[in-house]
Amino acid sequence: MTAIDLSGVTKRFGNVTAVDDLDLEVKEGEIFGFLGPNGAGKSTTINVLLDFVRPTSGAVRVLGHDAQAESVAVRRRTGVLPEGFDVYDRLTGRQHIEFAIDSKEVDDDPEAVLERVGIAEDADRPAGGYSKGMCQRLVLGMALVGEPDLLILDEPSSGLDPAGAREMRQIVETEAERGATVFFSSHVLGQVEAVCDRVGILREGRLIAEDSIEGLREAVGGDETLEITVDAAREEDLASVRSIEGVANAETDGGIVRVSCESGVKTDVIAALETEGVTVEDFTTTEASLEDLFLAYTEGEVAE
Repeated sequence: MTAIDLSGVTKRFGNVTAVDDLDLEVKEGEIFGFLGPNGAGKSTTINVLLDFVRPTSGAVRVLGHDAQAESVAVRRRTGVLPEGFDVYDRLTGRQHIEFAIDSKEVDDDPEAVLERVGIAEDADRPAGGYSKGMCQRLVLGMALVGEPDLLILDEPSSGLDPAGAREMRQIVETEAERGATVFFSSHVLGQVEAVCDRVGILREGRLIAEDSIEGLREAVGGDETLEITVDAAREEDLASVRSIEGVANAETDGGIVRVSCESGVKTDVIAALETEGVTVEDFTTTEASLEDLFLAYTEGEVAE
């Protein structure tokens, strides 16, 4: 089943088009990363999914429901960690979780939820005294109440320290393992790369890429960075390397040669250096990171 299905969705605010003819399908049980620079339309898309904003045109279905006509049914099955959330200063963390349990009419154990998001020791303190990271954990706990079929997380690692970000990643993976669909927007690209099955990249309201990270690498060109430890290399030793078809760039500081190239020409690169009399001592390969791919797409280096 398809968990999220957007077809031809456009949203305009006056003369500004925030989302432009967006088609997007997210499968049930998938972890989907939704990326884009500030102002790309990510938050507007999430608000459309939750029926907080109505599209100017197009159709939106979430968990098999019409997102507008059946918005209550969608929200009952959805857990949301919104960007720019607020907590109730006078209510304790426990009272927030109990409120979420009552609202969803489920029988979750508040203590278990608080333990899971790491704030059980502060459960009876007013949330107005929580740090930003603790508030983030609290609202995540509210989103997890009732084992939702869909989790929508907008910048879920904001305010979290590295340990908290790691716990967030583990929670996302656990939710997916039990069958939930996770749809999240994040600027922490390392988090996205670590857990996502697929990603979509939005630019100026349009979906310009949608694939697995490996698929995005192939679309960009599949270049890898080959870092070769050598006894000594001169600039003139790199001429034959640069002439190899599939090599985009080569440079050296004398002891290390770095070559950006297609995967299939690595042995040719090493052979070319050895032919020049350079002794190769070791080498490692680094693939393009999600950050590299993101910049390539959002800065217009890759066509839609």
